[in-house]
Amino acid sequence: MAEAFLVAENLRKSFNEHKAVNGVSFTINKGEIFGLIGPNGAGKTTTIRILSTVLQPDRGDVTIGGYSMRHDADAVRSLIGVCPHELALYADLSALDNLVFFGRMSGLSGKETRAQAMANLELMGLVERAKGKVDKFSGGMKRPINLAIALMGHPELLFLDEPTVGIDPQSRNNIYETIEGLRDRGVYSISIPLLPAAANVHSNTNSDMAALDRSSYRDSGSAIFRLGTSQSRQGLFRQAQD
Repeated sequence: MAEAFLVAENLRKSFNEHKAVNGVSFTINKGEIFGLIGPNGAGKTTTIRILSTVLQPDRGDVTIGGYSMRHDADAVRSLIGVCPHELALYADLSALDNLVFFGRMSGLSGKETRAQAMANLELMGLVERAKGKVDKFSGGMKRPINLAIALMGHPELLFLDEPTVGIDPQSRNNIYETIEGLRDRGVYSISIPLLPAAANVHSNTNSDMAALDRSSYRDSGSAIFRLGTSQSRQGLFRQAQD
C-alpha cells in the first residue's frame, strides 16, 4: 500500500477578491514525481508557495512527513527544498560559493556544506565550472545550479517551479533525467513543468500528474485531476491549454 508523504487538505488562498487557490486537496505518496499542470493564472505557483511554507493559506492545512505546516512549519522546512521559477543565484559568486552560502543557510556545517556542494555540482555535471562566476554562465548552466542549491541540506521533498524555463532541449532533458534519478536516492518531487516538457517527460513513466485548471477554480473549486495513463495525460494537457 502506498505511503503518503504530503497531504494537502482543502487549501484556500485569496488576494483581495481574487481566489487564487480554492479548495485544493491531494496526496503525494513516497516515491512519486507529481506535476501541477495548468494555464497561467491557475494558481500553480501560489499552491507551491503554500506547500513550501512561504504563504499561509486562508483555510486548510498541509502535512509533510507527518508534520503540520500550520503547527510545525520549522519541521516541514527541514524536509523540503525549493527550486524557484526565478534564478536564486548571486551572480558575483562562483557556482561553488553559491551552493556553500545556501548550504550554510540551511544549517549544514562548513565541512559538510563544501562536500555536499561538490557532490551536487558533480550530479549536475558542472564540477569543472565550480570556481567559475555565475554571471559568466549560460541559462542552460544556471538552471542546474538553481536545482543544485535546492538540494543543499538533504531535502526529502523537492518543489520545482518551471525548473527548465528558457533553456535548450538538451539541458531541459538533463534536468528531468536528474529529477528522475533523485527519486532513486529517496528525494521526491512536486513540479510545475512547462506543458510540452511535461508531456514528453511523463508519457513513459508511472508518475501521477495533477492539473490546476482555471475554470475548475472558478466554477467547482476542485482543481485536481489524477491521471493514470499516457493517453489521459495528453488529453488533460490539451484541456489545460484550452
